Amino acid sequence: MATISPLHQRMLEDMQARQLSSGTQKGHIRSCRRFAAFLRRSPDHARADDIRLFQLHLSESGMSIGNRNRIMTGLGFLFRVTLRRPDLTGEIFHIREPQKIPLVLSPDEVRRLLAMARSPRLHLMLSLAYGCGLRAGEVVRLRAGDIDGAQGIIRIVQAKGRKDRNVMLPGDLLALLRQWWQVRPKRRDKGVAMEQRWLFPGSRPGRPITTRQFSRLFHEAAASAGITKPVTLHTLRHSFATHLLERGTDIRHIQALLGHHKLDTTARYTRVATGTISAIESPLDQLSRPGRSVGKKKTKQPA
Repeated sequence: MATISPLHQRMLEDMQARQLSSGTQKGHIRSCRRFAAFLRRSPDHARADDIRLFQLHLSESGMSIGNRNRIMTGLGFLFRVTLRRPDLTGEIFHIREPQKIPLVLSPDEVRRLLAMARSPRLHLMLSLAYGCGLRAGEVVRLRAGDIDGAQGIIRIVQAKGRKDRNVMLPGDLLALLRQWWQVRPKRRDKGVAMEQRWLFPGSRPGRPITTRQFSRLFHEAAASAGITKPVTLHTLRHSFATHLLERGTDIRHIQALLGHHKLDTTARYTRVATGTISAIESPLDQLSRPGRSVGKKKTKQPA
């Protein structure tokens, strides 16, 4: 087993003490390793000009703004928490990411996608992603105990931001779940309590199917359905929110279903709801109607 440096160990302890997720910890460590490779020495000997040059290097490398910001967040933790160097933290800046409209599928495209999901497992997983607005990681980590058929809900446990939430359980999905449970592989169930069993067990003992495998199966189904848009599994979550909004669902209910902390995050779907946007009457339409004025309405004068 390779040994790690005292600085690496101290940073790990700082992240664990703050209960950062394993993914966040790995990302921060990768960021610091990248900075150390650029410096060709340990980051604890860094100077302010080193950080400036590193940020310039990332900018010139053509790296995306999102990845660049994530790297600088990891370095920010190192200098602010582990090294206690506020003078260096002040040299770190983040770039505002462009606000892009989420890509969504039409209802017909969703039908075609589900029709191309040949296996019962994939059909159910895609139905959960679209029908409940779940992230890919939330779908693969579902356990039997998360399904509450009596109340008609699915419990999403410790999702992004370490938050629990409930989502609806449509009747069609409940039927699919019951069908899948009858044919689901059970060779990994020995010694595992019923409520703790993975809905979608993977090839590794005690682990569910990976999001990478789920994504690969999704792209195969999308290609078979003739969908040429640059879609990802998250597109199904975007489509869920957009289609609910177009049907007139209260935006705060959609916020709760998606688990968004800020309403502003959910409100971006108002820019994507093409059905709602196309239904808005343009003032140009009124110009061609005889006897209609687009000006202010005349108010009746009091007697």
